[in-house]
Amino acid sequence: MREAGRINAEALSAAVALVTPGVTTAELNEAFEAVHKKYAVYSPFKNYPGPYPYPASICTSVNEELVHGIPGKRKLQEGDIISIDCGTVYQGFVGDMAVTVAVGEIDPKTEELMAVTKQALEIAISKMVPGNTTGDIGYAVQTYIEGQGFYITRTYTGHGVGRKMHEGPQVPNYGKPGRGMRLREGMTIALEPMVLVGTGSTSVNEDQWTVASADGSLTAHFEHTVAVTTNGPQILTEL
Repeated sequence: MREAGRINAEALSAAVALVTPGVTTAELNEAFEAVHKKYAVYSPFKNYPGPYPYPASICTSVNEELVHGIPGKRKLQEGDIISIDCGTVYQGFVGDMAVTVAVGEIDPKTEELMAVTKQALEIAISKMVPGNTTGDIGYAVQTYIEGQGFYITRTYTGHGVGRKMHEGPQVPNYGKPGRGMRLREGMTIALEPMVLVGTGSTSVNEDQWTVASADGSLTAHFEHTVAVTTNGPQILTEL
């Protein structure tokens, strides 16, 4: 899983390096896939079952789009933000991660949204120790995000990850201390705070995949695959 995560981080870095005004989301997908081709690995996203098989190796969600945006002809513009969510399967194991990236200069409120979402992920990671519960993680994330004046979605959650991209337990970005599954050494979980500016409500676009904020306000998304160990949390999706 550590190697799956490392390759995933390398491929994501190749996509992020292209994020500039004028680039298409399809080009980001191509850059990601080029790294996969080098390592002879594949994405668990591609052909993932849903309303129809997911058609790409990454998700590219722009501005008000929260998750599951499909790469295509859309060109990024100055001031946009884009969340890139991606996965890699290496020798039967999965690494899953996401980042939100600014396209050129962005305004202070958007910078704050990204900073809060990234910090929420750090808080979630800090709770990944034996004896804590999934409720402890969710409570810490929820308390921080709502305390900063932002919103969380209750529809989409973090999740266990290992031989499949989506495994148990579900790890919501809300909860009550002491509730949920208790963490133990060796568990691997994809933690993914998803933060919205104006509402916690979402809707699904006409493409039947892309999830957006119900009021059209900005969203951000950061994710890492993290292992529970007796020596503290171990991030598996980094270079």
